[in-house]
Amino acid sequence: VQLQASGGGLVQAGGSLTLSCAASGRTFSNYFMGWFRQAPGKEREFAAAINWSGGMTYYADSVKGRFTISRDNAKNTVYLQMNSLKPEDTAVYYCAGAVLDLVARTVAREDLYVFWGQGTQVTVSS
Repeated sequence: VQLQASGGGLVQAGGSLTLSCAASGRTFSNYFMGWFRQAPGKEREFAAAINWSGGMTYYADSVKGRFTISRDNAKNTVYLQMNSLKPEDTAVYYCAGAVLDLVARTVAREDLYVFWGQGTQVTVSS
């Protein structure tokens, strides 16, 4: 599976962006998908995840209530709608896919994601 993230850019605080991650290759609907982010000088961290059907979603506390993850299996795409953006949301955002159906206590484990996109930069100005 190849993952291609897009949709990043520069936005003012309080604004919105929607990231997309298009998958090619094997059957996208089989995979558990996640978004991670890495801010300058910091380690990569979990942001959001969604199961194969879209029926289960998971969020880091830092983005809960502001970000929404969704997927369209017919389009082989997962999305991250980001609202009320803050300067601390500035990071490179990566989409990732896991072959296991993860649960709440494992969704943030990077080692369980086997497919990674190249990242898209999100910059939030104050």
